[in-house]
Amino acid sequence: MSLLVNSSFSPEDLDVLRSALDAWCSERRIDIKSVDAQFAASTALDLYQAGYDSREKLLHALRDHRAA
Repeated sequence: MSLLVNSSFSPEDLDVLRSALDAWCSERRIDIKSVDAQFAASTALDLYQAGYDSREKLLHALRDHRAA
């Protein structure tokens, strides 16, 4: 699970995160409220903070991460 200490996200950041997560869930036909989606959201936050800061980069990284 990600550790978000003193982290703040702008509305634009949240849009990127939500858009990538929505696309990831849609591709896999996973309910956004599922445990799998919660784990993906945590991973997305970690990836975003690691520099995957566009929808495309983040979605690609999520695909690669979840495939492993």
